[in-house]
Amino acid sequence: MPLPPKVYTWLCGLFAAMGSVTFGYDLGIIASVLPSEDFLQTTGNPDETAQGLIVGCLLLGAFASNVYVGSLADWIGRRLAILAGCIVFLIGGGIQAGAQNVHYMYGGRFLAGMGIGMLAMLAPLYQAEIAHPSIRGRLTTLQQFMLGIGALIASFIGYGCYHGLTGQAQWRIPLAIQLLPALPLAFFILLLPESPRFLAMQGRDEEALHVLARLHAHGDVHDSFVVSEHREILAQVQVEQQETRDAWTQLFTNKSNFRRLLLGVSIQFSIQMTGVSVIQYYAPRIFESIGIDTSTTLGLQSGNSVIALIGESLCIWFIDRLGRRRPFIWGNALSGLTFVIGTIIIAVYPAETNNHNASRAFVAMTWLFNLVFSSCLGPLSWAIPVEMFNSATRAKATAITSSAAWISNFMIAQVSPKAFATVGWKYYIVFAICGFSNALYFWAFLPETKGIPLEELDAYFESVPIFVPGSRVHVPEAHQREEELRQGKIVVPEGAQYEFSDEKEKAGIEHVA
Repeated sequence: MPLPPKVYTWLCGLFAAMGSVTFGYDLGIIASVLPSEDFLQTTGNPDETAQGLIVGCLLLGAFASNVYVGSLADWIGRRLAILAGCIVFLIGGGIQAGAQNVHYMYGGRFLAGMGIGMLAMLAPLYQAEIAHPSIRGRLTTLQQFMLGIGALIASFIGYGCYHGLTGQAQWRIPLAIQLLPALPLAFFILLLPESPRFLAMQGRDEEALHVLARLHAHGDVHDSFVVSEHREILAQVQVEQQETRDAWTQLFTNKSNFRRLLLGVSIQFSIQMTGVSVIQYYAPRIFESIGIDTSTTLGLQSGNSVIALIGESLCIWFIDRLGRRRPFIWGNALSGLTFVIGTIIIAVYPAETNNHNASRAFVAMTWLFNLVFSSCLGPLSWAIPVEMFNSATRAKATAITSSAAWISNFMIAQVSPKAFATVGWKYYIVFAICGFSNALYFWAFLPETKGIPLEELDAYFESVPIFVPGSRVHVPEAHQREEELRQGKIVVPEGAQYEFSDEKEKAGIEHVA
């Protein structure tokens, strides 16, 4: 019995997100590698600045990859670009595992970061372009879910290797394990269907039709939903080819595109200003300030990773029910609240007070923050940008928004050690304030994008005012829009030279400016 089309499509998106396991693992494992005595001796006992650079090189590599990955994805396709990302990551991960001095670590982390940056940008792009409108959120939020699985694996392997191994094995083995998730992705990604939007942009219309049929109708190219979706894609691509020959220019000169680009960059910057990377990278130092030792911290991080997976699972469940806007706004506000409470605890009960109840309360706040972040913020930071743009600009725009994630992450990684040393617990006030300011900003400017077919988002953003509250722009239910497509009702951009096969088809066309 064949799988239902939406299950098959979801599984394709799940496999494409395998690269995010490497992302989460590499981010998480470094916390247990850096304290290893043999690692420190091998790398020449790096000081705080050098250790910060070891962490930061991964982020710099990811940022560098976004200079070219958008153009690469539009040139060779989404699948081959994912394969290229796997190869780059495997080279970088291998260099880390075999490092002979700190320069090996710098180079290996940079190359691994380039691979991770490519995979982190390409997976949600591919997922958004193969999905039914009604399950697009459940596909694109898989990025963060698989990242959480990687972080969970890293926390247990890091804890086990730190306590159970000695010498070079204590850090080389956990660094080598990061290569494993990328191998099946590299070997089998070409067995997945290519993005039908990419095929249409290349003029491979028949291939695009057959891929849509494979994804959404058990291979039936005459299925009414597939036929309507195919027509809508071709009409949108035709207009994009006429009006947006230079996608890079259009991103910055077209007001609607530039507005969406600013929103995407703001989303990624705002994520770092929640304080998530501070907790992720510097948990031992943070917990030490409240009286918890490094060994206990690594154990607590394992529990934190489990909580993250629970939150990410909740997000996959509700994202296509509640939408994007409300969870993102409330998530930011709640993350700010957890930092307010955590800051008060650490200010009133520092480590020297030896107050165990305060320590437990602080750990509870970090876990609550992680639950909120994983269910409302992290997954949506990848899901929202990829569904805001048209086919001509999507890959390039997503590369820019993703680069904002990496450079802001690097900024936090470099600033945090000095901030801890200079102002101590007062540093947390920044994230407490930013949680609430983020919520206010996105309440004012972030429209809802749930369930809108990708080809109709240009018209939607033209109709939504910059100040969103009170605009009363109708967002149809995703299942309703899919049913309309099955009935042959498609939305064609004004200016598309579309040929109708009969009067019935012509009657189902709705033109939008």
